[in-house]
Amino acid sequence: MLYFTRWKALGIILIALVVCLCAVPNFFPEARVKTWPAWAQRRLVLGLDLQGGSYLLLEVDSNYVKKEKLDQVRDDVRRTLRETKIGYTGLATKGDSVEVRVTKDTDQATALSKLRELSQPLGGLLGSSGQRSLEVSDAGGGVIRLTVPQAAVTERIRQAIEQSIQIVERRVNELGTVEPLIQRQGTDRILVQVPGLQDPTRLKKLIGETAKMDFRMVDSTVSPEQATAGQLPPDSEILPSTEPGHPPYVIKKQVVVSGGDLIDSQPGFDQRSNEPIVSFRFNTSGSRKFAQATSENVGQPFAIVLDSKVISAPVIREPITAGSGQISGSFTVQAANDLAILLRAGALPAPLTIIEERTVGPGLGQDSIDKGELAAYVGSILVIVFMLLTYRLFGVFANIAVAINVAMIFGVLSLLNATLTLPGIAGIVLTVGIAVDSNVLIYERIREELRGGRTAISAIDAGFKRALSTILDSNITTFIAAAVLFYIGTGPVRGFAVTLGIGIITTVFTAFTLTRLIVATWVRWKRPQSVPI
Repeated sequence: MLYFTRWKALGIILIALVVCLCAVPNFFPEARVKTWPAWAQRRLVLGLDLQGGSYLLLEVDSNYVKKEKLDQVRDDVRRTLRETKIGYTGLATKGDSVEVRVTKDTDQATALSKLRELSQPLGGLLGSSGQRSLEVSDAGGGVIRLTVPQAAVTERIRQAIEQSIQIVERRVNELGTVEPLIQRQGTDRILVQVPGLQDPTRLKKLIGETAKMDFRMVDSTVSPEQATAGQLPPDSEILPSTEPGHPPYVIKKQVVVSGGDLIDSQPGFDQRSNEPIVSFRFNTSGSRKFAQATSENVGQPFAIVLDSKVISAPVIREPITAGSGQISGSFTVQAANDLAILLRAGALPAPLTIIEERTVGPGLGQDSIDKGELAAYVGSILVIVFMLLTYRLFGVFANIAVAINVAMIFGVLSLLNATLTLPGIAGIVLTVGIAVDSNVLIYERIREELRGGRTAISAIDAGFKRALSTILDSNITTFIAAAVLFYIGTGPVRGFAVTLGIGIITTVFTAFTLTRLIVATWVRWKRPQSVPI
């Protein structure tokens, strides 16, 4: 155990040196590090609790998701029955179901067969248990009932959460913030942490907007006053304007082009009036539909609708066939930029409600750093003193290994661009104790071998050899606990688990490999007859 070939010893030293060097960028100002090569710019990112920032907990509107699912089922029923030319009446949503009455008894079996095709197996584990997205049944009297089971609603909420996380992440990244944390929490919530952002007002506005945009025609057959008085056509609706004091619009319900056909949007300035605008561009399908709509409605106004509010309603002067256009509406520069961000990121599948909000000031973050550093210094000094008093020269060897161990932890975290939080600092401090514990196991085993009558070199060799299994057992069980914390926990718990897990790996390396190399070098140099332990 005390014999190392030259190449093996060199490999151990190089690994420790390279990993420790990865922590070096953390000791230089960020502006200076950015002038270094890209591969050398990796460094630790301070979490929300250390540098301050904004914390938001968002909840998806499950009732909206459920209503949207039922509306989709109703539209699918209408489309299916029309395609099969089956007469029906009374198509409506009732509770968790959609009901429709088939007018002819002879069409009942065909209608049931066609509507059951709308029911699909649910994905993932639910699909393997035989659950489906719809339960189609004959309610009697010619009525067919399509019920959305709770499992299908839960699956739809899960999909909405995953899609919302991606959209929120794109929106937050557009703000130019550093290392935002966006993750799922529970079944219907999203956690958003943006370190360094002290004013969450703009962040809340960007996240809170559903940004569901579409292009529709203005209904010119009736005025807003007539529509308000009860003369609203069945295929139109009244929508408010985003401009203060502007009367509402009567807008046709049929969507000409949806926001899903947008592929790009950028803020800019109108060349004639120099006012802020937002330019947009459609994909091929959107360009074709937009060109057809503008060709058929020259001279008619069309509305740009965002979250059920009319941003602008310009008159079509000529067909727009290029697949691009611009939105103007008395924007400020920031409002135009924010709208462009929303459109680029895409629409949220469901509204998000802010149910918890916290802002951590930089002063509080600095206080956390100071206290964390104090705890780390005090803990480390006590450990160093204990090892020196208890094991003397071998305590020096252990302290050197522990110092390299901590440097390697910071090196690995920097290499991963990990976010360091206050619980992460606690994990590092705990790792110091675990690292020393491994050395204590080795040294106490050496003492036992000496008391058993072995020579100095033989006792040292046997101490390392026989302590190995105990060290591995204790560290593997702790690593399993850290892995469970990482996969089950969220936020600060995961930060603690990451530093603890990395610390366990570096501890096994330094306590058993590096310490052994140091001791082996000392033995080869001194050829001791006794062990100063």
